[in-house]
Amino acid sequence: MRMMTTTAAIGVLLATAACSKGDRAADLPPPVDAPAAASRAAAPAASGEIATATPGSQADLVASAGSDRVLFDYDSVELSDTARLTLQRQADWLRRYPSVTFTIEGHADERGTREYNLALGDRRANAAKNFLAAQGVATARLRTISYGKERPEVQGSDEGGYAQNRRAVSVVGPAS
Repeated sequence: MRMMTTTAAIGVLLATAACSKGDRAADLPPPVDAPAAASRAAAPAASGEIATATPGSQADLVASAGSDRVLFDYDSVELSDTARLTLQRQADWLRRYPSVTFTIEGHADERGTREYNLALGDRRANAAKNFLAAQGVATARLRTISYGKERPEVQGSDEGGYAQNRRAVSVVGPAS
C-alpha cells in the first residue's frame, strides 16, 4: 500500500511539474499517466481499508466530478451534453476550492498534421476553459495547453482509440 501511494504521489507531482514548464509540448518530459495515478490513489487499499483523496487534489476532483476529462467528436470542438455535465461538476468542485487552479490540456487523435492537431487541441482546451468561465470560474485560475496528437491516452489506430484521444483534461495545479 505504501509503495502504491508513494508511486501515485510521485506521478501526480511529476505531472504537475510538467504542466508548469511552459506551453511548448516539445519542452516537456514524456507523459505521466496522472489520471491513472490519481485513480490508484483514490482506490480502496488491498487490506480492505478505504483510501481517501486529499481535498483539492486530482483524485478528489475525479471522485467529486466523476472525471477530469471530456471527450470530443472527430474534428470537433463542440461540447456534448455529457461533457457539459462533467464540466459543470468540475466548476462546482472549483468553487469549493477557491485557491485551486487548473491546467486544461487539449488533445487530438493521430490523424492530421502535427500543426493542425496542436491548433485543434488548443481549441478543445479553450472550449472547456470558456465553459468553466461561463460557470463563474475566474479565468486567472485556468491555463490551457495543447499537446495535439503528441500524448495519446491509448495507442491504436482504430475508432475506439481515436475517441479516447480526442479530449480535454483538467489537471489540478498552478496556472500561469
